[in-house]
Order: sequence, then C-alpha cells, then structure tokens
Amino acid sequence: MIETRKLTKRYGHLIAANEITLDLKEGDVFGFIGPNGSGKTTTMKMLATLLSPDYGEAYVCGKSIYTDPQEIRRLVGYMPDFFGVYDDMTVIEYLEFFASAYRIDGPVRRKVCEEKLELVEMSYKRDAMVNQLSRGQTQRIGLARVLLHEPQVLLLDEPASGLDPRVRIEIRNLLKRLGELKKTIIVSSHILPELADVCTRVGIIEKGVMIVDDYVDAVMRKARQTILLHIRVNSEPGADANDRAAKLLSQSDLVSKVDIVKGTLHVALKPQVLDYSALPTLLVQNGFKLSLFREEEVNLETAFMELTKGLVQ
Repeated sequence: MIETRKLTKRYGHLIAANEITLDLKEGDVFGFIGPNGSGKTTTMKMLATLLSPDYGEAYVCGKSIYTDPQEIRRLVGYMPDFFGVYDDMTVIEYLEFFASAYRIDGPVRRKVCEEKLELVEMSYKRDAMVNQLSRGQTQRIGLARVLLHEPQVLLLDEPASGLDPRVRIEIRNLLKRLGELKKTIIVSSHILPELADVCTRVGIIEKGVMIVDDYVDAVMRKARQTILLHIRVNSEPGADANDRAAKLLSQSDLVSKVDIVKGTLHVALKPQVLDYSALPTLLVQNGFKLSLFREEEVNLETAFMELTKGLVQ
C-alpha cells in the first residue's frame, strides 16, 4: 500500500528527510515517532503529494507520487496537525462542502456525511457551528472529513496534539476502529504509550533518519538490554525472607544484580539471558512461597528513550 525507497527532502544544507525507506501493507497502522523537526511531517507531505522530494521514489497503492499525484489524492486522506475551519457553517454543511469537492453528489452526499459523523461520534453536533467546536471536537470533525471519500490510506499528523487526556483516549479508540476497517494508516504522535495500543508497527525518526522501523514487539525487544524481574516471596514467620532470597538469587549464574525496593525484589538478569525458568524453581526448592513473579514490561516510551539520542535538526 505504501512503499518508499530512499525518499529525501532537502532545504538548503538541511536534510529534512534522509533516504526514508518504508514498506507498509494493507491494514498496517504505522506509528511515526520523533521530536519536532525530525522529518515526520515532511515525509507525510511527500506521500500526500503536497511536497516534492529531491530524491528517491514513493508509491501509494501502487501509484507513483511523480506520475500519478491526482490518483493518489483520491486514495489518501491527509489530516495535518492544525487545520482551519470555515466561519458561518454548521458541521453538516462543512462536511457536505468537502463531500461535493470529492464529487459525492445527490442524496448520497448527505448519507455519507451522516455516516462519518456517526463513526467519529459527533452526530450530536451536526447542527453546531464549526468555529464554536472545542479542539477535540474539531479534530474528530477533521477525521470525518478525510474519511468522506473512503480513502484506502490515512495520513494523520499529530491527531491528538493539544488534547486533554479524555479526548486523547477517545481519539485513540477511534484510531483502533479505523484500523479494524483494514485501512493503512500512518499516524505521528508524541504520546508514545497510546501509540503502542493503537499501532501494529512503529517507526522512530531522528534528525531526518529512520533509525527504527519494525513491528511493536520487535521494537520492544531491541530496546531491552536486560530483563528485569519483580519478585515477592514469603517464608516462615520471623525470617527475613527478602534478604535471604536476594542472597540466593545473587548466587545464580543468570542474575547480575538484585535490589530490594519497597518489599519487592528487583532482579536484573545478565545480558542475553532470556530463559529464567530456573529461578522460581530455585526459590521454591529453598522453601520460599511466591506471591509475585513477573517480568517488567518495556513500554514504547522506554523503547524510544533507549533507542534515540534526542537529536533534532
């Protein structure tokens, strides 16, 4: 659905996008992560045919951005991070205006607009003035607008930017529903934990260079240098279970370090150790009862911090 090869954009000596290579399939929800100025918006604008690259190639639904820009625009829904709305128009009039631009005519137009309003849960605002909507409501109307012509590809630039936590959750749930419709989606955001819940794949871009492009689970594995276990133990009354368990675990060839934090053992395994099944057995055989034994989860935010250096243009 989206394929790029060494896609590059320069502004003088500044390389905004440096040989970006992507290969996204139908139904992929691709989380585009990076600081401001890293090249996310530039890349998305090139895919939307709103910006011409200096070098490289890109295909959207098999169409070249050089030879088929009009066809691509019929297949893509692009929502920038900030967009204007027209005064003196109601929500339904606003959507019908854009539907007519997509040549959706007659009674079908109103039906399509009503369906998209329902999809983004904004039917109750159909007769409200668009310039009186909140930021979150405006974002949802923007999503409805880019869905009017049933695009196969969605390019969503910071759709949750500047929203309060409740509205961000609503936008996240909406993105999940769009993913279930088998649309190919690129969504950029700084709200890293929420992207992990929505996306199937993640790309991390820094100073115009794509430094990570993989499925979410694989990105987590790349970020994990060592496994950290959280363990709680019980033993005979009066015995200092945590100290004895920590000493026992420290003697294992699998363990590099043990700390006791608020009654929980934090056990760091040695690098490259993936199989720690012997540790609960070791504890049980030495008279300990386990009330907690789990591996600390690496979230997307942790992965981002581990894999990037904080470079900007």
